[in-house]
Amino acid sequence: MLPPIPVLADYGISPTHGFLPDVLPLTRLPDPYYNKWEAIAANLQALILSKRLRGVVDRLPVLDTIGLEHDAEWRRAYSLLSFMAHGYIWSGDSPSDRLPPSIAVPLLKISEHLEVPPVATYAAVCLWNFKPLFMDEDIDNLENLATLSTFTGAIDESWFYLVSVAMEARGAPIIPLMLTAIAAARVGDGATVTRCLHTFAERLDDLTTLLQRMHESCDPKIFYDRIRPFLAGSKNMADAGLPHGVIYEDGSGKEEYRQYSGGSNAQSSLIQFFDIVLGIEHRPTGEKRGRPQEQGEVHAPAPKHNFLLEMRKYMPGPHARFLDHVQSVANIREFVEKHRGYRSLGIAYDACLAMLRALRDKHIAIVTRYIVLPSKEVRTRSRSRSPEAVRRKINLATASRQQPPGIALDTRGDGKKDNLKGTGGTALISFLKQARDETGEPAVEAWAHRFMSRVIRTEGQGDFFAGKPEEGAGLQVASQTEEAVIPGLAASWTVDDDVGGICYY
Repeated sequence: MLPPIPVLADYGISPTHGFLPDVLPLTRLPDPYYNKWEAIAANLQALILSKRLRGVVDRLPVLDTIGLEHDAEWRRAYSLLSFMAHGYIWSGDSPSDRLPPSIAVPLLKISEHLEVPPVATYAAVCLWNFKPLFMDEDIDNLENLATLSTFTGAIDESWFYLVSVAMEARGAPIIPLMLTAIAAARVGDGATVTRCLHTFAERLDDLTTLLQRMHESCDPKIFYDRIRPFLAGSKNMADAGLPHGVIYEDGSGKEEYRQYSGGSNAQSSLIQFFDIVLGIEHRPTGEKRGRPQEQGEVHAPAPKHNFLLEMRKYMPGPHARFLDHVQSVANIREFVEKHRGYRSLGIAYDACLAMLRALRDKHIAIVTRYIVLPSKEVRTRSRSRSPEAVRRKINLATASRQQPPGIALDTRGDGKKDNLKGTGGTALISFLKQARDETGEPAVEAWAHRFMSRVIRTEGQGDFFAGKPEEGAGLQVASQTEEAVIPGLAASWTVDDDVGGICYY
């Protein structure tokens, strides 16, 4: 007997807002008992700038969570304390490896209630951290959104969060749409599946358009130097000043160091939902695709990908369980492969893959502009400054000054990549490119598979006018790509790990 198709309400998911809360986030906790939290959040930027946040938090009393009633209040409290916690850790000249009881005690209780880790997750900074400017306008419109909390007060930081909020809102209707497609596939209704896939592809194109707007109001240098360090977690952050993690002082007397990943777009349940319903398989970074299955073979369950499963632990518990449920009923890829003669169905399915691949292409371009290139500039600037100026502050941005220039360069001439151990770095572009390439692998039509498997070469290289490349020069884009070695927001991963990436789309 087939498992039932998920009911959105059972997982706190809205048919119109998706993984965003159906009830808009509170702009303030209604109980005056929590005014001290609200006051710190309202002055967070000034307290960070004046380096007085730690002193204020240290003198803050431990507030009980008994006054929190509705889910919206718990979410507001979680977001407030997450911003306060990361501000406390990262606002000094060097990070603090302890969180005082005034933050740690209520944050641990609230996190347990909401089934999220006690850190600034994607839910804390995006899903539960926005408000519409005009109540009668849609929240998938960037011009109608504002943030509730930021670390810097900069429009760049607000814009960075709000692009994700708008994408969540624009992509929300895809969730019930594709559950309808799954139900239709069960009864062999190819026409309905095809219509759903057409709409899915169009919505994916809308999401890419939204993502492309990131550059409008978010400056790469400000993001890398000022915003990104506050989003870092405590896992694999030795280079950023947290070799052991962070102690949450809960008053038990038995506190130990905890390590958590920071905020990452990999924690977006929406993007993982897309992969699941389309049957896209993501392998550990660096692992090649196995033997293609012959027509008529039964597909084994997709192998588990450590990084994606790890990031599900940072999603709200009901959202992660929803993805597990969808995984158990997803049948679109199987249905399309069993009906290869249904040409319009195959084309619609391949269109979805192509649109999702285009979204990932755009994300690679943004990661390159906002993280890879600034990390190189940081190393260049550090070489031209005095040691005192360079060492003045320790955080995720300054950690790149100590990093070697790359970890994925084929410098040995044997096709193997040098892996510079001990840096805690990320094979960032390799991971994102592999995820993008894997998106096109299930394509049904031969032309679509060729199109999404093509290797892009830089024009004018190796031709008559440019001359032949010298032996070992590696001019082809596909054969040699420089990787920036930088700790990720979600954690730091080495190329040998079964994981990777910092902002996985």
